[in-house]
Amino acid sequence: MQHVTLHLALIGDYDPQVTAHQAIPLALQLAGATLNLTVRADWLATDTIHSTSALQYFDGFWCVPASPYRDMDGALLAIRYAREHQRPFLGTCTGFQHALLEYARNVLGWADAEHAELVPDAPRTVIAPLSCALVETTAAVRLTAFTRIAEAYDCLDIQEGYRCRYGVNRDFEPELLEHNLIGSAHDSAGDLRAIELLDHPFFVATLFQPERAALVGAAVPLVTALLNACRERLR
Repeated sequence: MQHVTLHLALIGDYDPQVTAHQAIPLALQLAGATLNLTVRADWLATDTIHSTSALQYFDGFWCVPASPYRDMDGALLAIRYAREHQRPFLGTCTGFQHALLEYARNVLGWADAEHAELVPDAPRTVIAPLSCALVETTAAVRLTAFTRIAEAYDCLDIQEGYRCRYGVNRDFEPELLEHNLIGSAHDSAGDLRAIELLDHPFFVATLFQPERAALVGAAVPLVTALLNACRERLR
């Protein structure tokens, strides 16, 4: 079997002090070894993404934690490219928030959709402060059956770590999840913790940070699933 090399774009502003940024290369290495793939990952700082010309060379995209991004528009452009061009996409933590924001603006047509971290007084803050911040917290998550995330984990109940203060605004959640965007994971209180697109080969975003498992040497099911989706696209 021919050995495959995947080119992955990491959308976010790299900071070696961020725990998730420390974990991501380890998660990719573990997933690549599991699938017998070589993974070449490039960090794309959000303030360097001005057009889609450089994005076309990547097999998949991971929109990573740590907010606020230096340039929200750069992140949203990359997410939109992955969504519209059917490229495998994973968003974690801040990536989850911006995946929702991109969908709200460019699919639902909510041009005024905003992130409360940047525009707290906006009339349509799709991303709002959590009622209880999830900073260095581990909590139970219930996955929705027959979703890509449930397939990746091969179970419905998991424990995941967070470092997050913002999530979906419940006032807008019903409209966000009315069409092809679905909620695929919730916490014990029923709050949204992951989303997927039904009309996309692999578009998954989580409020939690699954990559953290790699810091203790554990393979990350969602990262393995992302790379597998990238490989399937090349076949």
